Amino acid sequence: MMQLALIPTLMRKFFPMTNVIQHYAWGSTSSINQLFDIKNPSAEPQAEVWMGAHPNGCSTVGYGEHATKLSTLIDCNHRLFLSEQIANRFGELPYLFKILAAEKALSIQVHPNKAQAERGFAVEQQQGIPLDAANRNYKDPNHKPELVYALTSYQAMNGFRSIDQIIANFEQLAIPEIKAWLDELKANLTPQGLATFFSALLSMTGQQKDQALAKLSSYANEYAKKYTNQSDDPLFALIAELEHQYPGDVGLFAPLLLNVITLEPGQAMFLDAETPHAYIKGTGLEIMANSDNVLRAGLTPKFMDIDELVACTRFDEKPFDSLLLQPNKSDDIWDYPIPVDDFKFSIIQHSHQRIMYTHSAEILLPLDQGMTLTHPDGESCVIEKGQSVFIPAYAQSYQIDCAGRVARAYN
Repeated sequence: MMQLALIPTLMRKFFPMTNVIQHYAWGSTSSINQLFDIKNPSAEPQAEVWMGAHPNGCSTVGYGEHATKLSTLIDCNHRLFLSEQIANRFGELPYLFKILAAEKALSIQVHPNKAQAERGFAVEQQQGIPLDAANRNYKDPNHKPELVYALTSYQAMNGFRSIDQIIANFEQLAIPEIKAWLDELKANLTPQGLATFFSALLSMTGQQKDQALAKLSSYANEYAKKYTNQSDDPLFALIAELEHQYPGDVGLFAPLLLNVITLEPGQAMFLDAETPHAYIKGTGLEIMANSDNVLRAGLTPKFMDIDELVACTRFDEKPFDSLLLQPNKSDDIWDYPIPVDDFKFSIIQHSHQRIMYTHSAEILLPLDQGMTLTHPDGESCVIEKGQSVFIPAYAQSYQIDCAGRVARAYN
């Protein structure tokens, strides 16, 4: 840690950020450019803009005449930059903030809870599995709860449907290859029964898998032809669409098992640990605990550890009407209730000389037009739409002026 005597040279209040863009294959080539004027001269997929101090895509900030990693800046003095409480609790910036633009569906995922992550990470470390190995489940000992806030229409899957709904969906298909497992589920309408059914589906191989998926594909495509208006029943139209992206993937059964929801712009959803979910298409903001732990359940060519996935999944029904987060609204600030202490998230609707108080490290992102920040000591900063700024805990307060929305990530 840097000597305290040197810290006064760093006591700026606003640090404009230069952020890493992740060019994953599922990303959109146009959405981030259109929403935020972030250039894309090579027409690559711009999947995610990372705002934070994660080692796989750390933001940089200006320091004197040089650019330095945000993590390096924070390491100068955790207590000053993060606050004493957050430094003692986490020892790092405990969240990662993103713009996410999905043109194709992401893999179906489950994130372990904190205890599962700590145990799994320790076991794989002891086994000597390299962190970048394809069969590595745990990249760190942390959980990864997430919130997504829609900037465009944003389709996703989140949590299990009721067992009655799941049975009805599969009975509609009448696939002989999975009939025995479906009968077992009908005889055991419990989370354990659903766990057995889920595990059996994902474990299918060879001819059984090929034939079951062929029947699913035939049904979905015939249905999609018959009902060209997706509002008639979007479920099988979605499966037909996903098949074009991930042919022969057992994850094509997921929409029959999981809630499918489309967030409208301005709506938000929380994704718990131990809950299967997937982002299908759309652009939004995502904030999560600072972790990279993912257990995959389909729609991916990557490694799937079915046993570990099932062990880290809660097979409880997630009612559809519980999916959307309802913000607490006060003075044109929408605070979204989050059941973890790694991060908080708010949307500031518009501001004229609004005074904000901070007790932790913050990242602000203007969504509609530029904003001006002013500190009581006279320091000011202009941040354009789609750019972000890091504000250390020691700033304590600042004034914000912006006619549009500003997203606020903090603790």
